[in-house]
Amino acid sequence: MPSSSSALLLQASAKLLLLWWQWPEAVMAEVAEKEQSCLRWDQPKGIDDRGLSQNGDVVIGGLFVVHNQPPTPDLSFTRHPGQEPCFSLQKEPYRWAHALVFAVEEINRNPYLLPGVRLGYQILDSCTRYPWSVRAAMSLISGGNHSCKSTGPVRVIIGDASSTQTIMLSRILSPLQVPLISYQASCACLSNRREFPNVFRTIPSDVYQARTMAHLAEHYGWTWVGAVVVNNDYGLLAVQAFRERAQGTGTCLAFFETLNRETLAQDVDRAATTVQMSSARVVLVFAWYTDVEALLLELARRNVTGRQFLASEAWSTSSYLLNNPALRTIGNGVLGVAIRSAPIPGLEAHLRKLHPSQHPGDALLRDLWREEFGCDPDSESGPDSLPPCSGTESLEGVQSTFTDTTYLRVTYNVYLAVYAAAHAFHSLLLCSPIHTEMNTSQQCSNDYNISAAEILQHLSQVNFTTQLGENFVFHGGDIPAVYDLVNWQEAPNGVLKYITVGRVEGSKLHLEDSAIWWTTGSQVPVSVCSESCPSGTRKASRKGEPICCFDCLPCADGEISNTTDSLTCDRCPLEFWSNDQKNMCVPLTVEFLSFTDAMGITLTTVAVSGAVMTAAVAVVFLYNRHTPIVKANNSELSFMLLMSLKLCFLCSLLFMGQPTDWSCHIQQAAFGISFVLCISCILVKTIVVLAVFRSARPGSDSVMKWFGPGQQRGSVFLFTCVQVVICAAWLSLKPPQPHRNIGLKIILECTVGSVAGFATLLGYISLLAAICFLLAFFARKLPDNFNEAKFITFSMLIFCAVWIAFVPAYVSSPGKYAIAVEIFAILASSFGLLLCIFVPKCFIILLRPEKNTKTFLMGKTQTQQ
Repeated sequence: MPSSSSALLLQASAKLLLLWWQWPEAVMAEVAEKEQSCLRWDQPKGIDDRGLSQNGDVVIGGLFVVHNQPPTPDLSFTRHPGQEPCFSLQKEPYRWAHALVFAVEEINRNPYLLPGVRLGYQILDSCTRYPWSVRAAMSLISGGNHSCKSTGPVRVIIGDASSTQTIMLSRILSPLQVPLISYQASCACLSNRREFPNVFRTIPSDVYQARTMAHLAEHYGWTWVGAVVVNNDYGLLAVQAFRERAQGTGTCLAFFETLNRETLAQDVDRAATTVQMSSARVVLVFAWYTDVEALLLELARRNVTGRQFLASEAWSTSSYLLNNPALRTIGNGVLGVAIRSAPIPGLEAHLRKLHPSQHPGDALLRDLWREEFGCDPDSESGPDSLPPCSGTESLEGVQSTFTDTTYLRVTYNVYLAVYAAAHAFHSLLLCSPIHTEMNTSQQCSNDYNISAAEILQHLSQVNFTTQLGENFVFHGGDIPAVYDLVNWQEAPNGVLKYITVGRVEGSKLHLEDSAIWWTTGSQVPVSVCSESCPSGTRKASRKGEPICCFDCLPCADGEISNTTDSLTCDRCPLEFWSNDQKNMCVPLTVEFLSFTDAMGITLTTVAVSGAVMTAAVAVVFLYNRHTPIVKANNSELSFMLLMSLKLCFLCSLLFMGQPTDWSCHIQQAAFGISFVLCISCILVKTIVVLAVFRSARPGSDSVMKWFGPGQQRGSVFLFTCVQVVICAAWLSLKPPQPHRNIGLKIILECTVGSVAGFATLLGYISLLAAICFLLAFFARKLPDNFNEAKFITFSMLIFCAVWIAFVPAYVSSPGKYAIAVEIFAILASSFGLLLCIFVPKCFIILLRPEKNTKTFLMGKTQTQQ
């Protein structure tokens, strides 16, 4: 409640209680005192009262906002002569007042409801202002009115329309236990029975209305919604309820603006600027229709378009706004929550037969006559007044807001409120049992001197069937939530009208989407701070901004999100990986060096070519085994070397194909043994060369007799057996095993098993190669036209260079490329040995046969001698 309302409340409460206790009913019976009371409450005699009244055995009070507030609010409780408290008759609230009159007359004709009891009514204008509402309520409970015609104090008040005014009246009247049945006060706070025990309502709480709007936002994906509300309990608590419901649906408030009646022009200007500048395309508006009119007119003046307004029940069905031609463009497409409509048979006939001549005391009816027919039913024609009415004017053929009973919403709420009060009177006067939390008791009144506390107690137990066949009962002070959903659309004649496009029953939402016309046309408007994150991305909140404002970050490799607006990315299972769109896990590609891919075909071709070349050299040597050049190079060791080279070429094929247990076990062993056999042959050949030339020196004993063919074969066998032992120990203790190396791909490879075993294998090969290289290097300058030590030196240089380069290349190569590097090293070193050792000999044998003589081979030695 605004601070000004609090001050006013204290003032009103003090005056009301003081006057209540100083006004005994015995004094009210005296005419002189009544005359004095009338002067105290309102204007001097002679000025018409703005209300309706009819006496009865039991009187029901009514408060309706029949006129708008004065331009300058009068906060006093007195009015000077000639000063009008309100202006501008509102036809719809006036119809609500006559709905009360009609319901009372209908009940009085009903022989089964309150038989023998005549209901009366006293209706006053609260004029949208707190002082007038409080003053009217004080008049009602005191039994007086502005025209000094007492109807007796009312026992229940139907009203007020505003939530804030109802709160104020409840706090004032609650100590006196005077019941209030409001037809339009929808503030959620009024459901608190501890604070407002005397308030009942025939309109659902705003909690349900706000939840419905949050449900609409969720249904259409509006996550960025602005709010413009009236700065009182009605607007502020509605937004609070909307926020609470929207938190669970991901909807955020883009902005929140309030409107004050006292500073409406400035507030409307500020709110219109906010709406214009905001990126939110859906705007929630909780305000009275007169305030909404000012806001919409300002937005229309600024040519603000493309905004979808969500209307509260206070203005969603306002004919005043619908009939304003300046709002046709900006109002087209408004979607609103409306009080459910229901027919009231006979009401239209009652309204159309009204005539000032039949109700001379009804000043409000005379105001309606002036507006509808442009004549004055009271005075004669004058220079500054309307012409007098002829008396033949009638509402029978008039199309007016007052007589329009097509959709009765608040009107039906008033009608229900009267019947609820009547059933409470019926229960009390006819001694019906009432049920309390403690017991069931029989309470009744034998006369019409009913206390407010009695009627309050019976109201809480009201239970009857309405004319629509529905069961009516108060839950606390509220009724179940039932709403219509309405949509503003432009009729063919260019006038705005609203149509019903859905219904809300409790938490259930029923919508006809195809019947809705949006501000953007037939397409549902989009109102988001950030577009939805597609699959393959996740939401990342922006620091310092609402949760509806976020960035969409792509999922990392190996993670996916297959839903929109995912908060996290899920890691793919083992042996799966994310696809390029990061929205699906796909099986990882299984990779190994296959015989069928390009690299495998190339390496296989090279390996087979090497083996064929080795075989060809062996054939050449075998065919020319009796020639000097073959004999001079120890033909037996040469054939053993060629056989081992062929094995080196062929063992590289064991590294290709899908790894299995037997292939992993045999590939490294075959590689190690083949190369040791090869290096052992070269080493023995080098030793033989050194031994031959050392034996040829004068004075030297023959070395060759200790290193003949048997010793040579035994040395090769011995060197090779060492490697066989190493491989056997390695394979028996911790052999290589097939392994699925899972990364970006599943790489099928063989683990080395024992790193020490693999290192020992390579170390032994390296040791033999190093010894062989050193011996060949020392023998490179021995005299001979065809010194084989030189070729062994070159071959060992190539061999060592290849395997030294192999280590870093192997470590840095991923997947199957590491295997390819090892195969390349095997083939390169094998080709180096084959070409450096055997190609020169084959060149002489095949292309220079004239040099394949002992004389040529020994020529250089003879020259030096």
